[in-house]
Amino acid sequence: MAGRNVRNTRIASRAVRAAAAAACATLVLAACGSTKDSVSSGGGGTGKVGVILPLLTSPFWQSYNDYVPKMAKSEGVDALKTVNSNSDPSQQITDINNQLNQGVKGLVVAPLDSAAIAAGLDQAERKGVPVVAVDVAPEKGKVAMVVRANNVAYGEKACEYLGKQITSGKVVQIMGDLASVNGRDRSEAFRTCVQKNYPKLKVLEIPAKWESDTAASKLDTLLNANPDIKGIYMQAGGVYLAPTLQTLKSKGMLKKAGQAGHITIVSNDGIPQEFDAIRKGEIDATVSQPADAYAKYGMYYIKAAMQGKTFKTGPTDHDSEIVKLPSGILEDQLPAPLVTKDNVDDPKLWGNTVK
Repeated sequence: MAGRNVRNTRIASRAVRAAAAAACATLVLAACGSTKDSVSSGGGGTGKVGVILPLLTSPFWQSYNDYVPKMAKSEGVDALKTVNSNSDPSQQITDINNQLNQGVKGLVVAPLDSAAIAAGLDQAERKGVPVVAVDVAPEKGKVAMVVRANNVAYGEKACEYLGKQITSGKVVQIMGDLASVNGRDRSEAFRTCVQKNYPKLKVLEIPAKWESDTAASKLDTLLNANPDIKGIYMQAGGVYLAPTLQTLKSKGMLKKAGQAGHITIVSNDGIPQEFDAIRKGEIDATVSQPADAYAKYGMYYIKAAMQGKTFKTGPTDHDSEIVKLPSGILEDQLPAPLVTKDNVDDPKLWGNTVK
C-alpha cells in the first residue's frame, strides 16, 4: 500500500507539473499574441508617419506632395517630410528601409512597381509597421488599404469619349509603365473597350513608362509613319501633356477643337495644365485623378491602421467603395470624374483649387 501510494503521488506530481507547463505555455502564447497585436497597431495610433513619393517631375505628384502636410494636419497625423524615390523602384525599397530605421510607426507609399514593392512591404510587416498604398496597388504584400481610383474606368472613359467623337481611323494610346498595375489596367481597359465597342478604330500603342522624353520621341516617330491619326489617349497628363502638345505643334498638327484636322485628345490626371488646355481647345477631356483625396485618405487610413482598426468591403461615407482585389488586398476606389469643356470650371475639381 505504501509503495502504491508513493507511486500514485509521483504520477500526480508529474501531472501537476505537466499541467503547469501547459498553462505557462498558454500564457506565453497569449503574451506573444498580445505583443504582436500592439506592434501591428503601429504604436497605438501615435508616432511618426513616413510618406514616400514615386517622383516629383509630374505636376500631379507635385500637387499631391503639397496636399500631404495639409491633410496630415487635418487628420491629426504626425507626418515626416516626404521622400522622393525619383522614379527608381530599388531606391523606393531603400527609402522604405530608411524610414523604418528611423522608427516610423506608419508608412504611406505610392508604389512605383507593383511587384517590386513587396520587398519593402515585407520589411514593414516584419517590424509591425502598417502601410497604406496610394495610387498603385501592390501585387502582393500586406497593406492596410490601397487608396486609389478605378484605373480600369480611366481606360474605359477615354475609350468611350474617343469612340463617340471619332467614327473610324487610327487612335494612339500613350501608355504608362506596364510594371505598374495602373499602366496595365488603363492600357488593357482602353484596348478591350475599343475592340468591343468601336471596331472601326485602330489602336496604335506607345509604351512610355511615365517618361516625358520617351513619350515625345516615340510619338514623333509614330506620327512620321502615321500622319493620319485622329485621336490620342494619354495615360498621364502630368508627364505626357507638354511633350505631346509640343510634338504636335512642331509638326503643324496641333489644331484647336472645332478646326479641321483637330486630333481629339483625352488625358488622365486632372492637373490645372490639362484644364487650361481644355479651355484653349488643345485637348478635349481628362479624367480627374483626385490628388487631394489621395493625400486625405492616405492619412485617414494610416491613422486608423496605427490604431489597430480593420476594414471591410462596401460603400464608404465619402462617395467611394471599398473592394477586394484579386490579391485579397482591400482598395478604396475614390471617384474620378471625366472633365470636358462642359464642366472644366467646376470649383469642386481639385485642379481648380491649386494656387
